[in-house]
Amino acid sequence: MSPKPLPTDLPTYTFRSARDFETFLEREHTTAPGCYVKLAKKSACEPSVSSAEAVEIALCFGWIDGRANGFDENWWLVRYTPRRSKSIWSRKNVNTVTRLVQEGRMRPAGIAAVDAAKADGRWARAYDGPATITVSDDIAAALAAVPAASSFFESLSKSERYAVLWRIQTASPQNRAKRTEAIVQMLAGGNVPGRTVKPQTLPKDRLAVKKAVAKNSTVKQKLATEDIPTGQPLPTAESRQPRRSGLRPRS
Repeated sequence: MSPKPLPTDLPTYTFRSARDFETFLEREHTTAPGCYVKLAKKSACEPSVSSAEAVEIALCFGWIDGRANGFDENWWLVRYTPRRSKSIWSRKNVNTVTRLVQEGRMRPAGIAAVDAAKADGRWARAYDGPATITVSDDIAAALAAVPAASSFFESLSKSERYAVLWRIQTASPQNRAKRTEAIVQMLAGGNVPGRTVKPQTLPKDRLAVKKAVAKNSTVKQKLATEDIPTGQPLPTAESRQPRRSGLRPRS
């Protein structure tokens, strides 16, 4: 695996130990916009702060890690930045910080980030990971009310279901019901957040859901025509706007 070009938006560092990374953040956590950290892979014989160590140190100073990307055969590259004011929390990081507080390792900047999250509710609505997330009662009720959405949700892969539940779980209390309704309608149409499922790529059971939704739409359109007030007949071929002269007749 050839090394990828280093990103240019932030500097990249290699820390030989957890203490080296901690020393860096002690000096830079209030002034640096962030950095990329190279983490040695398990197969590499290179001294490096580990991923678990780096996450804990970052949390102590109010920073947060991003997704790990492969750099070459020996290194991962992870982006670390100060936590934004509206950044959502994972349940895993909430549990980690709780332990770090008990161990007396949290720094003032990290404690301030926790206090801010507790004050605006982000701490209480921390999201679960793929292994622990569940379908809450309100989501289950919303899906049950729309059979097409419920059937399609059950046909999704584990990662697709997690994407659905994560988006609802991370909504604010004020927006949760609205977001749930929007996502259920999306599922009823055979779509998942972030992408549109192409009919030709769907298994047969998903296509059945798509057909059921289309059938329901046809019924709704038929019912809508019955609401036209008396005295306003439906347009006929003769009453439509005439086509421009010179155009070929429709076949």
